[in-house]
Amino acid sequence: MDEYAGVRPLTFVVGTGRSGSTALSRVLNLHPDVLSLNEMFASLSDHSTPQEPLSGEEFWRVLAEPNHFFDGMTRSGVPLPEFLYNRLRGGRYAADTTGIPALCLMVLPHLVAGSAPGNGTGATGGSGAGGGGGDAEAAGADAAHVDPADVDAAFDALEPEIRRLPRRPAARQYEALFALLGARFGGGRAVVERSGYSLQAVPRLRAAFPHARFAHLHRDGPDCAVSMSRHVGYRSIAVLREIFRRTGTRRFSELTPELVRTLPPELAEVLSERFDPALLLERPLPVTGFGALWSELVVEGEDLLAELPPDRRTRLSYEGLVATPREELARLATFAGVEPYPDWLERGAALLHGARRGAALRLPPEELAELRERCAPGMRRLGRPVARQPDAESHA
Repeated sequence: MDEYAGVRPLTFVVGTGRSGSTALSRVLNLHPDVLSLNEMFASLSDHSTPQEPLSGEEFWRVLAEPNHFFDGMTRSGVPLPEFLYNRLRGGRYAADTTGIPALCLMVLPHLVAGSAPGNGTGATGGSGAGGGGGDAEAAGADAAHVDPADVDAAFDALEPEIRRLPRRPAARQYEALFALLGARFGGGRAVVERSGYSLQAVPRLRAAFPHARFAHLHRDGPDCAVSMSRHVGYRSIAVLREIFRRTGTRRFSELTPELVRTLPPELAEVLSERFDPALLLERPLPVTGFGALWSELVVEGEDLLAELPPDRRTRLSYEGLVATPREELARLATFAGVEPYPDWLERGAALLHGARRGAALRLPPEELAELRERCAPGMRRLGRPVARQPDAESHA
């Protein structure tokens, strides 16, 4: 541990996604000592944490290269609601022309929004307020406080500083990035990165950042599965998992043109520069399949996290955050290495709400019963109560 004694605390908030993590990033962005990195590793390529040292030029390419699949979704009219840069008018970059640099898509607009005067979600803004909306509303609220010129200027300022870095391990390059972002936007005494659908990334994040801490944010399985089934990002994940299964691959970088040609047209087209959004929006994807996905991610993720020392891992539940936000936020702040300031706890609590609880209960009884069965392994792994299935005779 001596090697990392002088490195600022780094915490990854990981999970299946659809668990209130976008709202949590906005809360973390309020903390004056936290550099809140929103969806950074979700935005970057498969090669963002190489085992070999990389030069400043190589590291800049990692940060600046557009995420081609995300750009394809935007071009096709189905951008993720969490995307921010594409919501801005007058920015230098566009999915249709230049491609949107990975760091500009969600990371930099989030930081700019947090430092905007008068923004209720920023460290310098007024009091936050909860609402009834989800990620689209949260992203819209952030984008409303962002001048694209400020995002472009921040990106421009980073380029010469990053490109001149010497060749060294990836963790050292990221530490330099964190320092530059902290100097520009404030915070940075501790770094918290939060990406949805990130449990499977724990091994590579742990390998790249041996000193990092991990907080698993989870939610009731059936409710989470219902949310996944209605979210275009998770519908695309279901399709991509089918593509990877058919081609025997695990990531985009392994998909060669020859492998893509072996796919049915309705799957291959999703990988093209532009595709028919109906391939995602209208594809039959039962909610029970998302329940199985949720359980698989949770069980595998918990097994991976169990390999960490107990003092470097913790759990947070969406339900706990909305029921006792001050207590849970204080616990997270302490875990991440910063003070749980009372003003921050008050403002953060105002951004957390339970509007999405109980969504699964509105499903037809038979579908709900099957969904609960699919979610049961993950629920048990988290120590959550598993709803008993009604006796068949009770419906006779």
